[in-house]
Amino acid sequence: MELLSHLALGFETALSLHNLLYAFVGCLLGTLIGVLPGLGPSTTIAMLLPITYALPPVSALIMLAGIYYGAQYGGSTTAILVNLPGEASSVVTAIDGYQMARKGRAGAALATAGISSFIAGCVATLVLAAFATPMSEIAFKFGPAEYFSLMVLGLVGAVVLASGSLIKAIGMILLGLALGLIGTDVNSGVARFSFDIPELTDGVSFIAVAMGLFGFAEIVTNVEQREHRETFTTKVTNLFPTMDDFRRMLPAACRGTVLGTFLGMLPGGGATLSSFASYTLEKKLSKRSDEFGHGAIEGVAGPEAANNAGAQTSFVPLLTLGIPSNVVMALMVGAMTIHNIQPGPQVMTSNPELFWGLIASMWIGNAMLIVLNLPLIGVWVKLLKVPYRYLYPAILVFCCIGVYSVNNNTFDVFVTAAFGILGYAFQRCNMEPAPLLLGFVLGPMMEENLRRALLLSRGDFTTLFTRPLSLSLLIATLVLLLIVALPAIKRTREDAFQEA
Repeated sequence: MELLSHLALGFETALSLHNLLYAFVGCLLGTLIGVLPGLGPSTTIAMLLPITYALPPVSALIMLAGIYYGAQYGGSTTAILVNLPGEASSVVTAIDGYQMARKGRAGAALATAGISSFIAGCVATLVLAAFATPMSEIAFKFGPAEYFSLMVLGLVGAVVLASGSLIKAIGMILLGLALGLIGTDVNSGVARFSFDIPELTDGVSFIAVAMGLFGFAEIVTNVEQREHRETFTTKVTNLFPTMDDFRRMLPAACRGTVLGTFLGMLPGGGATLSSFASYTLEKKLSKRSDEFGHGAIEGVAGPEAANNAGAQTSFVPLLTLGIPSNVVMALMVGAMTIHNIQPGPQVMTSNPELFWGLIASMWIGNAMLIVLNLPLIGVWVKLLKVPYRYLYPAILVFCCIGVYSVNNNTFDVFVTAAFGILGYAFQRCNMEPAPLLLGFVLGPMMEENLRRALLLSRGDFTTLFTRPLSLSLLIATLVLLLIVALPAIKRTREDAFQEA
């Protein structure tokens, strides 16, 4: 009964006219940036963070959440029609979805992606609502030592699940942690690593870092690419799948939903990992494994269900523990911080309208996305014909305006440009920037909790190992590192990222 009363409060909040409007705007923008290759949800959310200053906290988070899971829907459109994933989690969808389009079944592939995503989104939101209260109660038992150990586990998870070299991922984490130290020491009030630059006494702007790494760098990288791809943008017909399609896609969608729901809650998980894992699972379970890579409908249904489920359950650790599990959740932490909201279990009690309103909005958003994606497919198809050389300069201008408007300071624009150059260099060196942003967000939180734990234990570091929950989390971290260091696991990990 308590859950039903919470959901009633959530729907009352989410169904208000202005929140419905922002949910629609978020879903529309998410679909749009999912359709446009090169503009992922991390880039768009980073660009829109300055706008959230003027919005109520609930409306801002509803809109940003809509952008995230909306991009999972929209990314499949480009992957199927152009063989160019609009979002990282749609990489796998392109393998079989594009082959279906080449065989004249683009409509069935798009419908499969939309229906699978809708099923997964509804189930994942239900799981989020069910897990919220129990996990929040567990979180209240966490002390500073437990929070520090949990964040260490989260960072190690991000390293393990990052694509590319483990050494590079660890380096990015350490760089992010170092950047988080810049600013004024909370305990002593002394400026550190600011190099006598007044603008750095409050630390490096989170918006500048995020927009530089995921906005400027992505745009420069995409401008540099000049690929010509076969595009199926003339006619998309027969959107309704056949009965045989349904018999094949529904079990795959259900398996993808379960897998994505679980993986989305893991540190470093989320939509991308879920879609990769689902495709591998479907290929191993299918009696028609030879069709994979040549237009297997299970290769579209499973990953699309998994990526949407993973996107929505990644909110579980953020809302209940205050720990971002991936880069988009790190950006959501930034949005909550802008509105003076401390992510964690206290949000449920101190701001229940925000907590349950956000969860309820996900059900509404999934229904909106079905309407936006399938009936309006012709609009998205036409959008694919817009030359990107016209879009990118406009996006850069809006990025600069957004960064400047936060503090009315040109220094932030220069910082953004610097991180844009740095982000581009990282991409050229095959270094994923997501661990850096996670380290940057979690670094100050880790330092604060570690110093608080040491203060309570009078400087005794063994407090991290004598408290059972903290010790368990550190052991889990060590086990995770040992497992990924095994030659067989390491080789499998590298093969999985290379295949995708």
